[in-house]
Amino acid sequence: MYAIVEIAGHQFKVEKDQKVFVNRLATEEGKKVSFDNVLLIGDGDKVTVGAPAIGGAQVGAKVLKHLKGDKVIVFKKKRRKGYRVKNGHRQALTEIVIESIVASGATKAAPKKETKQTEPKVEAKAAAPKAKPAAKKATGKADDLKKIEGIGPKIASTLVEAGIATFADLAKAKPEAISEIIAGVRGNHVTDTWPKQAQLAADGKWDELKKWQDELDGGKA
Repeated sequence: MYAIVEIAGHQFKVEKDQKVFVNRLATEEGKKVSFDNVLLIGDGDKVTVGAPAIGGAQVGAKVLKHLKGDKVIVFKKKRRKGYRVKNGHRQALTEIVIESIVASGATKAAPKKETKQTEPKVEAKAAAPKAKPAAKKATGKADDLKKIEGIGPKIASTLVEAGIATFADLAKAKPEAISEIIAGVRGNHVTDTWPKQAQLAADGKWDELKKWQDELDGGKA
């Protein structure tokens, strides 16, 4: 069985036990990660194609290590202008190993439902107000990161694949780490103000955020 899955903004054809180098993920080494944007699954003569993704399909993997790729030399020259610029770049990568490919039923999570039911029963008497924030974290709903000045649909999906799905997640991330995650997305992206914008959004200060964004240019102050 093989699958075509989108990981950190790029599509890969993967099989079980295969090692793959992808753009840097925010997951720590040794921990497991799953990808549900599965575009195609092939099992012998049977091929299932998503529209665009296959509902319930999931690819499970384990993060082996973080590293940098080979140096790439970028040379720019303008004829008859005396303009020459030479730069080197090493892409931030993550090596993962594919552990499982699930064609359907990945959305089933009976054990998680049981924990959601048992946790409120234990804490209902002592700390009922604290049970509400725990329920919100369990839902795992992503925020619309495109509301941050400088973030488009491609960058937003890349951040979500890397584990940054909410304004709170983005507010905690460092600009340097964000730049490494979106290094594979074309364009010149300035990430300096993204965590501060995300913090305003997480706090619900939309008027203050809108006023600041009117002064920004693609996320740059």
